[in-house]
Amino acid sequence: MTRVSRRGALGGLLFGMTAPAWPRGIEGQRRADLGDGTFLNPVLAGDRPDPSLIRDGSSYFMTFSSFDAYPGLQIWRSEDLINWQPRTPALSTNVGSVWAPELVKHADRYYIYFHARTPERRSVYVVHAADIDGPWSEPIDLGLAHIDPGHAVGEDGRRYLFLSGGDRVRLSADGLHIDGAIEHVYDGWRYPEEWVVESFSQEGPKILRHGDFFYMTLAEGGTAGPPTGHMVVVARSRSIHGPWENSPYNPVVRTRSASERWWSRGHATLIEGPDARWWMMYHGYENGFYTLGRQALLEPIVWTADGWFQATGGDLAQPLAKPSATVARPHGMPLSDDFNSDRLGNQWRFHAPARNESDRIRVGGGALLLRGKGSAPSDCSPLTFVAGDHAYFVEVEIEVDDSVCAGLLLFYSERLYAGLGFTAREFVMHRYGLERALAKPTGIGSRLWLRLTNDRHIVTLHHSTDARRWTKFDVQMEVSSYHHNVAGGFHSLRPALYAAGRGQAQFRRLRYEALP
Repeated sequence: MTRVSRRGALGGLLFGMTAPAWPRGIEGQRRADLGDGTFLNPVLAGDRPDPSLIRDGSSYFMTFSSFDAYPGLQIWRSEDLINWQPRTPALSTNVGSVWAPELVKHADRYYIYFHARTPERRSVYVVHAADIDGPWSEPIDLGLAHIDPGHAVGEDGRRYLFLSGGDRVRLSADGLHIDGAIEHVYDGWRYPEEWVVESFSQEGPKILRHGDFFYMTLAEGGTAGPPTGHMVVVARSRSIHGPWENSPYNPVVRTRSASERWWSRGHATLIEGPDARWWMMYHGYENGFYTLGRQALLEPIVWTADGWFQATGGDLAQPLAKPSATVARPHGMPLSDDFNSDRLGNQWRFHAPARNESDRIRVGGGALLLRGKGSAPSDCSPLTFVAGDHAYFVEVEIEVDDSVCAGLLLFYSERLYAGLGFTAREFVMHRYGLERALAKPTGIGSRLWLRLTNDRHIVTLHHSTDARRWTKFDVQMEVSSYHHNVAGGFHSLRPALYAAGRGQAQFRRLRYEALP
């Protein structure tokens, strides 16, 4: 495969030629654990925004915003905060775009509070389960229009949700209903007016009771926009009812220069590690790779003599000592799929599915049968998965009937995607979220192998009739602008399969491989 590498131009220019490299795991995917007692962020590469995590015995569990991807609220497990394995999704019913979850364990039951929105409604929901692996309940609507719920138990033993904008509401004892009026309890921390941020956006409150204080860790500055906007700030109180005192060390975390490796760092959860050291898990955009979305970052903190804490990881461009010197564990999951299982693989998510979307698929025996929907990727709910590598290729065998168009994409949202599809009669090129029909070369029928290579935003497409001799598609694309600051939505650019129309398509032997 012919490749034009941009590693020297990008990595050398931004970070210097001595910047460390990530080790490679499953399918060559990036992994954080360097195998020598240190790690290099991100701990979970790819789109893992708004991380919320708990410690449960010797295990850690974490989930993220899933937005329009369903099943949503994927739960991950780790024993060292560095190496993570996927478990189960907690949300199957589409209640809208899912923002900023809060995973908690209370009285031997697990809860996830989250905001979800549709064009018609915005609210906070909760799902709950007796076991972290489910089954999880159907979502319960709490009737709150705020975003970013943060769960807390006060010194009075009562449960509360802290909300965006410094508001709070009391919960019922079972945590499944609100029990009182919304009240304003905190005005936030005001940064200097000359700082370059996206907006004030006081959000993401996380409450930790530690020692004599309740600590509220929250985000300000806007989650995207300028790279210096998002930040972590802290306030504390001796009572859950306040008053709240701002930390003299605010902001605890902030990207201070566009030359740093990680941009828009914020939305932190505090957690005690397996060796009694303390950490913050938060998200950030990788310099030069907005398309990967907000990735999960881990930074050590130290408690100060005056009862506050400070971050000690710098700009996260260099390796850090691991929370524990235990032997490296498996990390991540395969993204390739032979479709031999009778269930869709754990990596797959429908984009903005209808309630009965799973009725469109049948999987097993080496094939994924996907019934068509809509007329294009913009309205057919493609199947996507999160990729966290700077360069990779995906290839798959596709067979179409006479009434469907199917293909392989890089999909950001209904507004923005790129790739190649085909029908029984023609090729369809996708670029800028638009379609262009092209004549199909002689000798190509209803069965075709497609390969999509994304080499640091340069997209090259190949097709083959036998998976041995590949023909390069005439058009190459540059997709570095396919991200939130251009199209909104808070998504990432994800490999995707689609089938549009009245017929159906079969997909076989999907292969993913990261490139150097």
